[in-house]
Amino acid sequence: MELEDLKKQLAEIEHQAKSLAAEVTHAEALRQVKARILGKKGTLGKLMGTIRDYAPEVRGQVGQALNAANKSVGRLFDECANRFREKESAADSARAGAFDPTLPGDREMPGNVHPVTAVQWEIERVFERLGFTVEAGPDMETEHYNFEALNIPATHPARDMQDTFWLANDRLLRTHTSPVQIRTMEKFGPPIRCIVPGRCFRYETIDASHENTFHQCEGLMIDKDISIANLIAVMRLLLREVFQRDVKIRLRPGYFPFVEPGFELDMSCLICGGDGCATCKRSGWIEILPCGMVHPNVLRFGGIDPHVFTGFAFGLGLTRLAMMKYGIHDIRVMNSGDLRALVHPARLAGPTITGTLPLVIHGAETSGDAPGG
Repeated sequence: MELEDLKKQLAEIEHQAKSLAAEVTHAEALRQVKARILGKKGTLGKLMGTIRDYAPEVRGQVGQALNAANKSVGRLFDECANRFREKESAADSARAGAFDPTLPGDREMPGNVHPVTAVQWEIERVFERLGFTVEAGPDMETEHYNFEALNIPATHPARDMQDTFWLANDRLLRTHTSPVQIRTMEKFGPPIRCIVPGRCFRYETIDASHENTFHQCEGLMIDKDISIANLIAVMRLLLREVFQRDVKIRLRPGYFPFVEPGFELDMSCLICGGDGCATCKRSGWIEILPCGMVHPNVLRFGGIDPHVFTGFAFGLGLTRLAMMKYGIHDIRVMNSGDLRALVHPARLAGPTITGTLPLVIHGAETSGDAPGG
């Protein structure tokens, strides 16, 4: 394109911007118009990337023309946005000065604890009755505790599963509460019964069931002769106490470097009743309890002899558990600051289900009375 042709096109774009800005009636419409013209894929935005296509002797003039048009259109949109803000401010002032005695008065919303906090307190009470202690660890962890001591060396592909927020001091925001396993082993030694509720951080793609900041509750039990039967029994008791009824669960093989064997414990989605929804990714099941027997290497890192002691560990998703308990369809509500998320019922609606529900192992349903359950 010749320089003169470019100047004519820029003049047409400025004229178009003036016409569109005069037609918009609210800020959102203005934002869309601005994106159509100044955005990377907008009419003027695309032209900004063509400077390198011109001959070197005219690039300076082309750049000046494009920058002048970009500033002119930008000022036009800024003036329009200021008018909308002034208009809205005037409307707010008018509303503030008006008083209608026939309208109901303002009612303050009563305070309440966050759903995740409510579930955490309930889980702590359940495990304290079982003789477990409640431990804590730092949100900012070392690579040793977050990965290496959990049998995840630097070259292990499992690190790719946990996109991580690294900090300038070569530490990281912990991706799970599992580092406290090692800290507890080093501090107390066996036997150990503890849970570790707390925040975790991962560089996740956010959707209805994934967040970059979420809450977990790690569980650890180490003693002589601990088996998978003990793990299943504790998990079933936990879910029964939290939901005040038996819930349908399934146990399927899962890989986690710090347990061997490892399992994924899923529960039937209580949002849709198992029919399939966005929360459970249309499967009818929601992953809630990755678990397994503590890997011998992890015991060694914690200073415990794996030939004498065994144990199980689990990582309960507190945020997802709160969603199931209180019927919250979207995990993004939890960190949104929306006060409506604090209005949660004391119990899930519906009658208490008596008897036992089937436990699904390896995809096949078996009796609800699992070993040790």
